[in-house]
Amino acid sequence: MDIDLNADLGEGFGPWRMGEDESLLEIVSSANVACGFHAGDPVIMERTVRMAKARDVDVGAHVGFPDLLGFGRRPMQIDVKELASYVLYQLGALAGMARTAGHRMTHMSFHGALGNMAAADAALAGPLVRAVADFDPALIVSTSASRAIEDAARDCGLRVAITFLADRACHADGLLVPRKLPDSVIHDRDIVLARVRQLLAQGTVTAYDGQTIPMKANSILLHGDTPGAVALARAVREVVEQAGRIVPISRQLA
Repeated sequence: MDIDLNADLGEGFGPWRMGEDESLLEIVSSANVACGFHAGDPVIMERTVRMAKARDVDVGAHVGFPDLLGFGRRPMQIDVKELASYVLYQLGALAGMARTAGHRMTHMSFHGALGNMAAADAALAGPLVRAVADFDPALIVSTSASRAIEDAARDCGLRVAITFLADRACHADGLLVPRKLPDSVIHDRDIVLARVRQLLAQGTVTAYDGQTIPMKANSILLHGDTPGAVALARAVREVVEQAGRIVPISRQLA
């Protein structure tokens, strides 16, 4: 079984650092890099891309709302055409950084509130995914389970990689549980690892309400901004290696 191990990286700003990017890059096979809207800046983006290239780690654009203060986790009411322009801007920024570093951008994903809103609303997902396809039809759309985003990507002829968020609870429809609800973010290491083992062995996930739902995931994501992220990522890698191989989504879907 081939599984990508993924993390959100490059989420500092100026002199402020978030997460242990260098350590995580020794563990993961792909990275979603913040593009300066919800986090990150040009210097951090370039450094992250170059570190990833040196370790043969795939990079993708982590596209979010223009909300540095709220880390992109606050819903914003923005015209859809304007949002599509924001998506293009962020894709172009990371693609340029990657090309200059001799690397390439293989995928993209929607961050935080933007991702949650698009995942639940086909009318929003369609134009945003169309912007991705217009920018580069070879890009892979990496997303947690979402009928809206998956359908939009396939309608645009884009490949889709389903990402399992090991430390985030989901509803029975696969959509992520809002962070404001209790236990929406799973901090218990043993529970996270048990969820990964269940996914790998059974192809299922236990939803927030206790239902067992099927999930065919290409990738497992861990948040690099949570306490103990590096140790947890190493533990997840060990579990994955016991069940199969760690392979970035760009090579799985080649």
